[in-house]
Amino acid sequence: MNSYDVIIIGGGPAGLSAGLYAGRAKLSALIIEKEREGGQIVVTSEVENYPGCIEGETGETLIDRMVAQTEKFGVEHLFDTVRDVKLDGRVKKVICEGGEYEAKAIIIATGAYPISIGCPGERELTGLGVSYCATCDAPFFRDLDVCVVGGGDSAVEEALYLTKFARGVTIIHRRDELRAARSIQEKAFADPKVSFMWNSVIEEIKGNGMVESMIVRNVKTGKRTEVKADPKDGTFGIFVFIGHRPNSALFSGKVKMDEKGYIPTDENMQTSVPGVFAAGDVRVKSLRQVVTAAADGAIAAVQAEKYIEEL
Repeated sequence: MNSYDVIIIGGGPAGLSAGLYAGRAKLSALIIEKEREGGQIVVTSEVENYPGCIEGETGETLIDRMVAQTEKFGVEHLFDTVRDVKLDGRVKKVICEGGEYEAKAIIIATGAYPISIGCPGERELTGLGVSYCATCDAPFFRDLDVCVVGGGDSAVEEALYLTKFARGVTIIHRRDELRAARSIQEKAFADPKVSFMWNSVIEEIKGNGMVESMIVRNVKTGKRTEVKADPKDGTFGIFVFIGHRPNSALFSGKVKMDEKGYIPTDENMQTSVPGVFAAGDVRVKSLRQVVTAAADGAIAAVQAEKYIEEL
């Protein structure tokens, strides 16, 4: 059995930040990531809202530096899929496809993922006109047209936020009325920059290296329309806000979760199970950004160190 002071499940900004702080505290630490380190930020073509990032910074370059920092302080990295966890008792166990590992403390940093439209072209053009975060990417669409997919609170709030940057914002919703709170709806209806495309869904996104057009179908009439970018612009933005899902199924029944599957913690990132901490987008929180994920990870690692000292 491979034993560590702390095992961090998830190699995004929260997990890497936790690894950095654990390594600097001289804890033996293992970060387990099933795919590619970095999480959602890796596909971001330009990062402007993380302190210290300079022009030309991408999600990939930022994550590369974070990984290098953790390695500098002796943190181990493992690419494997976690199949089960045993969180009770003083020694926690993580069972992966390739082996079993144990630790005195666990930090859950598995993140969350945006629900996608699921249409052709969406994945290929993510980060190239398709976005799931207005706070992250709105400045890149200054004086351009953008579309927002969704009709709930988040979609309408993000649409209103985008009006600070975009020339015009079109909300595309599959129904004929919004699901957002009435007060938020009223703001959107009163904003001259906001227009609506009702009873509509995006069936395909097209473009060569950037979004250039989309196929929209009216769900009532079946009519399909190709919406093209203004020739003077050459591109437009598509912001998808139809929900997020936390990557927390692995911990169901083992730590307390809310009705959506997010993990509540206290201000020290402590979950309902002693010695088990959560950081980043998998946690119940109001702002899911790289900077808050990194802060969560730092707090979780420091508190894990204190927990281990008290054992």
